[in-house]
Amino acid sequence: QVQLVESGGGLVQPGGSLRLSCAASGSIFSIYEMGWYRQAAGKQRELVARITRSGSTNYADSVKGRFTISRDNVRALSLQMNSLKPEDTAVYYCNINTPSSVHWGQGTQVTVSS
Repeated sequence: QVQLVESGGGLVQPGGSLRLSCAASGSIFSIYEMGWYRQAAGKQRELVARITRSGSTNYADSVKGRFTISRDNVRALSLQMNSLKPEDTAVYYCNINTPSSVHWGQGTQVTVSS
C-alpha cells in the first residue's frame, strides 16, 4: 500500500514563508514525476510545481519566482514557498506518478491571511 504524507502547512501572514514536505512509503517503483497541486475552496485542483526523474522542473505562472520544488531523496519531496499571497490559500496535495499508477497525499492546508 502506497502512502504519501504531507506536512508543513499552516497559517502565515502575507509575505511570509512555509515549507511543505511529502514522504512516500510502500512499494513505488520507477517514479518518473513528483509534484505539488493545490485546490482552493470552490475551485478545481491545479498544478503548482512538478519535478521529473531527471530533475527538470515546471511551475505554474502564478508561483514562478516565489516557490521552489525539490526532491530531497527518491521518496521525499519539498516545496519552499516564499512571498506568500492570500490567493495561495488552498489545500496542497503531493502527487507521485509512475508509468502504471498515480498517487496522492491527503493534503495539507495552507492559509495566508493577516
